[in-house]
Amino acid sequence: MTVFHFFNCAILTFGPHAVYYSATPLSEYDTIGTSAKAAAVYLGTALVKLVCLATFLKESENGNFDPYQELLKVLINFIDVAGLYFALTQLTHRNISQNHKFQAVGLGWAFADSVLHRLAPLWVGARGLEFTWEYVFQGLEANANLVLNLSLAALGSLMWLRKNKPRILIPIIYACAGVLATMPSITSYLRRALGWQPAKAVGFELFSSLMMAFLSWQLFSACQRPA
Repeated sequence: MTVFHFFNCAILTFGPHAVYYSATPLSEYDTIGTSAKAAAVYLGTALVKLVCLATFLKESENGNFDPYQELLKVLINFIDVAGLYFALTQLTHRNISQNHKFQAVGLGWAFADSVLHRLAPLWVGARGLEFTWEYVFQGLEANANLVLNLSLAALGSLMWLRKNKPRILIPIIYACAGVLATMPSITSYLRRALGWQPAKAVGFELFSSLMMAFLSWQLFSACQRPA
């Protein structure tokens, strides 16, 4: 039963990444190299973030929500945006379209995040003797994270790669990208300051990821139309 629970949670956590790759044109254009490069950039970005967190943040003794500390976390989280910029603009990619490039980068970014933050807890905890919903919620969070990273990569490609954007859409693109970049701090606030239970917090993450994906898709489609 414990092994069965582990495999179920692992499929829920990492399966959607494989399904997305195989069900989209990414597999036809063999963009696995682009995704691997993006994953490597994510690991480097995560190391820089870890050093910054260890240097500038101190853990609250009572575990309460500290606005000053959370503001620093928001600023440090923007290192992800810098890493995504590097992955989209500075890495050499195969001759693939802008549509496929941002999807491959976003997929690799999300997969690396899931492996780094969820694989070890899943391996240690999901094989326990007692069933727990914690790792099911963790898998659902990974799905929301996949959608959020694809959305942020799409908006990043519009900000940094698309030159002829409608001027009226530029502030909306940057605003949506800012919301996506601060989403980890928003969910942290809901959990720690407002005391949201895991099921409610994960439900919010799933709903917000779908809403941001819809907005990103609309913005990307609008910028693709000829002026």
